[in-house]
Amino acid sequence: MKIVSTAIILGLTLLVVPLMTYWFGTPLNDSEWSLIKKLMMITGGVILYCFIVGEITKNNSQVDKLWSLIPIVYAIVITDHGDYNQRLIWMTGLVTFWGVRLTNNFAMKGAYSWKFWDGEEDYRWVILREKAEFKPGWKWTLFNLFFISTYQNILILMFTLPMVVALQNNHVPIGNWDYVIAILMGAFILFELAADVQQWQFQSTKLKLIKEGKPLPEPYAKGFLDSGLWSLSRHPNYFAEQSIWVCFYFFSVAASGQWINWSIAGCLLLILLFQGSAQFSEEISASKYPEYKNYQARVPRFIPGLKP
Repeated sequence: MKIVSTAIILGLTLLVVPLMTYWFGTPLNDSEWSLIKKLMMITGGVILYCFIVGEITKNNSQVDKLWSLIPIVYAIVITDHGDYNQRLIWMTGLVTFWGVRLTNNFAMKGAYSWKFWDGEEDYRWVILREKAEFKPGWKWTLFNLFFISTYQNILILMFTLPMVVALQNNHVPIGNWDYVIAILMGAFILFELAADVQQWQFQSTKLKLIKEGKPLPEPYAKGFLDSGLWSLSRHPNYFAEQSIWVCFYFFSVAASGQWINWSIAGCLLLILLFQGSAQFSEEISASKYPEYKNYQARVPRFIPGLKP
């Protein structure tokens, strides 16, 4: 991802969020603004932590390690502010289910260590850091500050903000749509779990064979997984992750009765982020594995059933 592209994304964020807030949904009252300020203070602290620790340790996966944990914190803070409204409790439970599941997946990959600042760094940051666009090093420092640490943490806050819209409408009781949304969100979490388990089993077996110096039989010889859920989508876990937070947004729709409200900005920007992330990951895979381009030609990137 080039610095110019990142600047464009950040600029769009600064435009989209105020416009969404102004044109759609119910304006925030003083109590709700107080809640937003509290959430922003937490976000500011996390941004500083991720930037400083990332710079000191040269491990830029600090946001990655907190990605599945911070939304749980936000959800609890919002639910407490809303006096534990039933819909908010449901939303917090689903976010916690998602977060515990994803944290466990990160842990299996070695992302966490008793030295909390340590752990496995996402291979994409390593590759990206060595690109010519980020030389000299101060360019990477700015990228770490504005995109890795700031933009991503603001995005994490934003895709949890449908809870604030639900809070604004906490007088609206749980209805049938809430049941449907909860079931769908839970199903996508389980779908993501299945995709991650399949990828973990494939990569673990492949790495074990490599370490033992054994020849790689099929399907490991091609280097990447293209069976199971990965035969339906090149990124079934990414597809599920985006779907999870779209479902989460729909809780705010069920509460407010408005198909579009200001909190939609979070899931939309998350979808944009995954477009760039998937593109970069695939550029790496295509450069490493000769058969990957054929895989791209026959399997859709995200949504199963769509044409590639």
